[in-house]
Amino acid sequence: MMAILVNRPDTYLGGLGARMAIARNELGLSQARMAEALGMSQRAYQSYETGKRSMPVEALVDMHRQFGVDLNWILLGVEAVRPGHDLAALEGFETALDRHLGATGIRLKSEKRGAIVARWYRSFLEGKEIPMDDVHTWIELLRE
Repeated sequence: MMAILVNRPDTYLGGLGARMAIARNELGLSQARMAEALGMSQRAYQSYETGKRSMPVEALVDMHRQFGVDLNWILLGVEAVRPGHDLAALEGFETALDRHLGATGIRLKSEKRGAIVARWYRSFLEGKEIPMDDVHTWIELLRE
C-alpha cells in the first residue's frame, strides 16, 4: 500500500503532478490546451505536472469547474479512496503493474506509481473498468 508523505514536498508534488497528468490524459488534452484553458503558460503548467512547483489553488478550482476533475483525488491520491475497501483487488493490480514494469524495464518513481495505482483503484471502487491499454498510456506518460 502506498502512503503520501506530506512531510516531503518533493514527493508530494511529484504525486500531485502525476495525478494531474493522468487526469489531463483522461480528458484527452495536451499540456498546451490545459494551460490555455487555465490561463497560464505551457511552461508553468508543465512545472506543475513534473512536480517542480505547486499549482495555485485557484487554478486547481478552475480545473475542477471547467473539466470536473476530482480535487480530492488530485490532492490526496490514494488517501481519498479509502484503500481498506478491497485490499485483494488493490494488491492484485499492484502485482500486475509491478510485473509489467519489470518485464518492460520501465522505471517509475514511487509517487508516480502511486498515482497510477490510486487512479485505477478509485475507478475500481466506482465500478468503472480501466482497460490495461489506458494504464499503459499512463505509464508512458509518467515514465522517467
